[in-house]
Amino acid sequence: MLQIINDNLGPAGRNRDILSVEDQTESTYADLIIHYLNQMGIDTVFGVPGGAIEPFLNSLARSERQGGPRFVTARHECGAAFMADGYYRETGKMGVVCSTTGPGATNLVTGVGSAMADEIPMLVITAQTPLPKFGKGALQESSCTAIDTVGIFRHVTQFNTLVSHHEQLETKLTSAIMAAHRAPHGPSHISIPADILRAPARIKPHIHSDLFIHDFSLSDELAIEKLCEKLARVDNLVVYIGNGVGKANQKIMEFIELTNAAFITGPLGKTWVDETHPAYRGVYGFAGHKSAKALLQNPEVDLILAVGTALSELCTGGWTEELLNNKLVHIDSSIEHFTRSPMANLHVFGNIHTIFSRLTTSVENARKWGRKWNTVSGANTQENIQANFASIINEDKCLSNASPIKPQRLMHSLSLNLPEETRVFVDAGNGWSWATHYFNRKNDKGYYRIAMGFGSMGWSVGAAIGSAIGNPSSPTLCIVGDGSYLMSAQEISVAAQQNIPVVFLVLNDAAMGMVMHGQRLGQQESIGWQLNTVDYALMARAVGVDGMIIDSVDKLEALDWTELFSRHQPTLLDVRIDREEIPPMHDRIKGLAVNGSATPGG
Repeated sequence: MLQIINDNLGPAGRNRDILSVEDQTESTYADLIIHYLNQMGIDTVFGVPGGAIEPFLNSLARSERQGGPRFVTARHECGAAFMADGYYRETGKMGVVCSTTGPGATNLVTGVGSAMADEIPMLVITAQTPLPKFGKGALQESSCTAIDTVGIFRHVTQFNTLVSHHEQLETKLTSAIMAAHRAPHGPSHISIPADILRAPARIKPHIHSDLFIHDFSLSDELAIEKLCEKLARVDNLVVYIGNGVGKANQKIMEFIELTNAAFITGPLGKTWVDETHPAYRGVYGFAGHKSAKALLQNPEVDLILAVGTALSELCTGGWTEELLNNKLVHIDSSIEHFTRSPMANLHVFGNIHTIFSRLTTSVENARKWGRKWNTVSGANTQENIQANFASIINEDKCLSNASPIKPQRLMHSLSLNLPEETRVFVDAGNGWSWATHYFNRKNDKGYYRIAMGFGSMGWSVGAAIGSAIGNPSSPTLCIVGDGSYLMSAQEISVAAQQNIPVVFLVLNDAAMGMVMHGQRLGQQESIGWQLNTVDYALMARAVGVDGMIIDSVDKLEALDWTELFSRHQPTLLDVRIDREEIPPMHDRIKGLAVNGSATPGG
């Protein structure tokens, strides 16, 4: 915590702010930023050092000595942004990432773009060369007269600005923080010249940081009343749960049980539900279940309530009419999301927990007068091997003892054996398919984490590290394909340096599997998917991470997950999987064919 000591200096009476008795250093505008972060409870800033950002790093060094926010060095700026993303997902506090000027800033773009697409609040701080050097061709200059990084970030942020005078910084910083937390959430970028970062500053003793992140819970009361009236007239409901429901999930489940509704999720929404609930019918959309599709196709369904979803391509099966039709009631806290459901029966805007509290009260009152709702006939299916009612493709392969290991068996084993509190990060690629379809959890606390908005390969490695840094006692698993892993493998050395017990599970099949299968299923040329054979366990040991090869079901089942998560160091599992197994991604291929694309991304 900063101690503020004001001292008049000279005839101008300029105020001086002192950090502490031990650190008799004049406070700077870099210290001002750290003061704001400290007030918000943010204890970690991720980034990569460089000359222009040094004044900010100096402040972080002083802060860490006093128990305030500290600096964690990533190996690449994009990895740092992914870490900030994971930090937010675990702590609920805005992720903060910084970089030096020029290439340091441009290296951030993919990670920041991913946060934008996935609606992650993030403060992005990039440095600039000192103002007097603008336009002179300084090393790594990225002002408006060079490689304009502020211009580049304009398209991947919600707020984006250059601080051109020290008196602008506090106002622009406040605006950036508030913009990152407005609905929909997203990253804010401030670019600050080095001379402004090191300029003397007066730091206010206290700020009302709770006002920066306040969720303005406006609701459309008329739309809520209309929905209550509709519920009184219909018999059969289906609820589609998206990632945006967050901690309103318990109130939604109360509503589902009161109305006997069956429910499904999108690939992202499964993080908020108990997948063993008897009313659950699986995932709809990418790598989903036929049981979810059949439920939406049932003519007896009167209303489909889609909650907390941006209705993206992968979450809707390519925007099909099974979900997007005039039975749809779209409920969301972001007005922007309604642009994808113009055909809906009704849009209901507002705080999702508040909306379902109102709906639940309405239903309870109706039940007192004898009103009942039906379960959609034909919605029940035979219970599967994972003790729920979602239909699983090739269910027998979940029990296969073949070697190489069947991906289906791997996901089934993880479902059964991972500790309940495990945070699971799944990377882009075939890992999405296998985990969406075959990985099943009772946990509904948001511990299943996936970034489908932008689909950045390598995201899970940095995100898992950021999450574990935010909460080192939490068991954390990163599931990543070998193609994605090779894009960010260097970041595991951060986990080693920080002594955090993240387990990195590499799906090793010497292939970019989604590309390979996409080309085959789409009858395209087979090109570019091949990877050389790599011993990832050996690579891990070279950077101080314990590496293990898992090439049989016996070795897989012998893993002691509790012991792995109890270590004071990371572990890498090099899991040799059967690359010839076709992932459940056929609908994705059909969508690409319709849209004229040749091959799937990732």
